[in-house]
Amino acid sequence: MAEPKDVAIEEQLEYYRARAHEYDQWWVRQGRYDRGGAANARWFAESGEIDLALTNFRPSGRVLELACGTGIWSAKLLPFAFELTLVDGSDEMLALAKDRLQSKKVRYIRENLFEWRSDQVFDVVFFSFWLSHVPPARFADFWAFIDSCLAPGGRVFFVDSRHEETSTAIDQRLPGSDAVTLRRRLYDGREFQIYKIYYDASEFAERLGALGWEISVSRTERYFIYGQGSHKSA
Repeated sequence: MAEPKDVAIEEQLEYYRARAHEYDQWWVRQGRYDRGGAANARWFAESGEIDLALTNFRPSGRVLELACGTGIWSAKLLPFAFELTLVDGSDEMLALAKDRLQSKKVRYIRENLFEWRSDQVFDVVFFSFWLSHVPPARFADFWAFIDSCLAPGGRVFFVDSRHEETSTAIDQRLPGSDAVTLRRRLYDGREFQIYKIYYDASEFAERLGALGWEISVSRTERYFIYGQGSHKSA
C-alpha cells in the first residue's frame, strides 16, 4: 500500500513555486520584510558573518547545493566551485537562479528533494534554509542522504533560521519555537501550510553526532544558525 501524501510537503512545494518572484524580498529586507533601519542593519551584519564563515570554509571542488532557490547562495559558492550542481523542486526558482548565475559550470536539476537521489558524489554539499523544512520524521534519513552524496573526505555546510519574530514578514507572526508547521502568506493573500522547525544550536551538534557526524554548529546573535563538518567515516 502506498504511503499517504504528506499535505504539508505538497503545500510546501507549491508555496515555493508560487513564491519564486517574491523570495528575494525576504533576503534583502524589502516590502513586507522591511523591519526598519536598525533591524535591517542587524540582519545584514549577521548575514555577513555567514559569508565570512563560508569563505573560510572554502567550498571547492564539485559542489552540490540543495534547494538552491533563486541562487542567492549559489552566487557565493560559484567562485569556489570547480563544478556546481543546483537542485530545487521549482522550475520557477531554477529559472531565476540560472538568470542570476549565467555560468556554464552550473548544472540545474529540477527534482523533489524528498525523492531525488544523486548519480554522483560531491566534495561539498551545501544547503541554506532547507533543513528547517525537512519533517522531523525524515531528519535521520535526510542526513543519511547527505552522506550518500559526499565523496570520501567530503564536507557539508548549512545555514538556517533561528526563531526570531522580525525575520518574517510584518503581516505574519511566528508560532512558538517548538512548532513543527506554520502557515505562510503570499502577497496575493494565498496561504500555505509548510514545515518549519527551529533548531537549538546547543543541542544540534550532539544530535548530529549520534548520527555519525562531526559538525561544528554556531549561531549569530539573533537570526541564523549554521554548521560545517563531515561524517565521521569520511
